[in-house]
Amino acid sequence: MRKRSLHRRAAAFGSVGALVTATLIAGAVTAPTAGASPATGHGKGQDREARGVAIAAERAAEAGIDWKDCPADWNLPKPIQCGWVTVPLDYAKPYGKQIKLAVDRIGNTGTQSERQGALIYNPGGPGGSGLRFPARVTAKNPVWAKTAKAYDFVGFDPRGVGKSAPISCVDPQEFVKAPKLDPVPDSEADKLAQRKLAREYAEGCYERSGEMLPHMTTPNTARDLDVIRAALGEKKLNYLGVSYGTYLGAVYGTLFPGHVRRMVVDSVVNPSRDKIWYQANLDQDVAFEKRWQDWQDWVAANDAVFHLGDTRAEVQDQWLKLRATAKKNPLGGVVGPAELLSFFQSAPYYDSAWVPVATVFSKYVAGDTQALVDAAAPDPSDTAGNAASENGNAVYTAVECADAKWPTNWRTWDRDNTRLHKDHPFLTWSNAWMNLPCSTWPVKQQTPLNVKTGKGLPPVLIVQSERDAATPYGGAVELHQRFKGSRLITERDAGSHGVTGLVNPCVNDRVDTYLLTGKVDTRDVTCAPHATPKP
Repeated sequence: MRKRSLHRRAAAFGSVGALVTATLIAGAVTAPTAGASPATGHGKGQDREARGVAIAAERAAEAGIDWKDCPADWNLPKPIQCGWVTVPLDYAKPYGKQIKLAVDRIGNTGTQSERQGALIYNPGGPGGSGLRFPARVTAKNPVWAKTAKAYDFVGFDPRGVGKSAPISCVDPQEFVKAPKLDPVPDSEADKLAQRKLAREYAEGCYERSGEMLPHMTTPNTARDLDVIRAALGEKKLNYLGVSYGTYLGAVYGTLFPGHVRRMVVDSVVNPSRDKIWYQANLDQDVAFEKRWQDWQDWVAANDAVFHLGDTRAEVQDQWLKLRATAKKNPLGGVVGPAELLSFFQSAPYYDSAWVPVATVFSKYVAGDTQALVDAAAPDPSDTAGNAASENGNAVYTAVECADAKWPTNWRTWDRDNTRLHKDHPFLTWSNAWMNLPCSTWPVKQQTPLNVKTGKGLPPVLIVQSERDAATPYGGAVELHQRFKGSRLITERDAGSHGVTGLVNPCVNDRVDTYLLTGKVDTRDVTCAPHATPKP
């Protein structure tokens, strides 16, 4: 699940959609031998894919990665290096069509004796690029300083994303045009219009990227991850996954349990087959409403700064008034309810957005409309950013639609979202329209993998905030139950999405200890929340 924004690429899952402006060389080791082959699951197809990934990993281990200075237009600071890893489009046909995945790295900052290999990162999505991960080292991010001493930080663009055989569903400049339809329907005609847009979006994905679509699945990305591991010369994988990256990690750990060395998953997608992906998005709507209210309570507590009301109800009234104004006459001609939601939803996603969003809102209420237009409107001149937003949305849709079977009966969608919207109006209909292309998806939809513990899987460290909106807390509990020996760190009374990057020594110290020593606490841990934002 993931946030859609014109200006912000976020690592979450499910949210506003096409209708709304769019939101990781230890000696000379080789690929594992056949004796360490991946878990095959059930059925001849998965057996063929297991053989295919072993073949591709062996090839990649032999080829390695030809590291070079990164292309200037990738905007990655030196001394980060870039390269490519070749993988099969279809693992059942390992000698068939190949695609190239973009990877980058920065070496460990400590001594050679301190080095523990590569740490590979996925920020979520589906559709997020991991190429900025090594920049945590060049930026001297203190949270990651100890881990950076031991590990090369490795990022990659998953298949279909960014530099890695990117897919597309619509012209990017069309994708960002505003204002879009209000996500909350007033009539059956409004619903019909949104259904038409969703169907056309699915058709556009097939027209522009049809060859890739059947192979845009989480299990295939997990297989790609194993080939990258082999290309790096790593016998086992060290992995950090956030948001959707936790599901990617869960699938990797199920397919390749004996290939995992260390794995940290942060802000966890519920891996239950019953949740992937339709129910997971409905669960998200409920959690977003709670976190939206948390933010409103904080705004009200800081009324002396923001002047938006000193109760949650008063802040909500200001939001509804703004929404109604923008619906009647889009601000600046381009910011309607859909664009407002794209901007405001960053507050329930991330505590780091609490002050900026409240500040812009406050300025608007005080008479400065332009600040809100500047923050929420698309920028037609930002062709690169618009292309990235469109690509991210395309990958999000392609992966979630292909991973699992979705309801094809509109009555199911209408019933579920009408019911949820009554008490959880902030995100429900936006999320529905974002995911509705899956109801008419033009390629075969798979059955999700049964995530479970396999032979050789080491303890996995799970980190989760209690009130996360994008990936509700129950997902962390579910994965904890499925991965035997795992440990769960809960950040109490907190809800920011992506916990490991925040300053909270109770969390940070345990993540460092695990990545540096492999040790986890003897029991699950509950941490006090990180500091609340100060206006």
